[in-house]
Amino acid sequence: MNFAPYIAMLAVVLAGGATALQAPTNARLAQAVASPVNAAFISFAVGTAALGIVAAILHTRPDMVATRGLPAYAWFGGLYGAIFVVAAAWAVPRLGVAMTITLMVAGQLLLSLVLDHFGALGVPQNPISLTRVAGVALVIAGVLLVRRG
Repeated sequence: MNFAPYIAMLAVVLAGGATALQAPTNARLAQAVASPVNAAFISFAVGTAALGIVAAILHTRPDMVATRGLPAYAWFGGLYGAIFVVAAAWAVPRLGVAMTITLMVAGQLLLSLVLDHFGALGVPQNPISLTRVAGVALVIAGVLLVRRG
């Protein structure tokens, strides 16, 4: 039996849990350093240091020659992450953790449908279907339920 897909799913669920922890952690840091931007900067500095340590332990080196052929958008992942962290640090004190994360997941799913449909940014093309739209609609309904609760 191939366990790789199950391991990947578990890893993503755990990463999602880390996102739920990250939002209030950075919100608290933002209060202390007087800015969600300052909190994001500190958060990314700590994350960069941690990744540097892991890369050193694993003896991984980036193939800088291979990076020459990358499209421009391949360099913006950190920017998207910075926007995510700043938005979460700003929103958690105003909306709460559950509402913030639910809205972020809804936004991720909406854009994911579009990216999949068009095969944008090099992902495999997966057309929008009624079932997929219904799944995203249920998440958006969840946003409304979380808001009312």
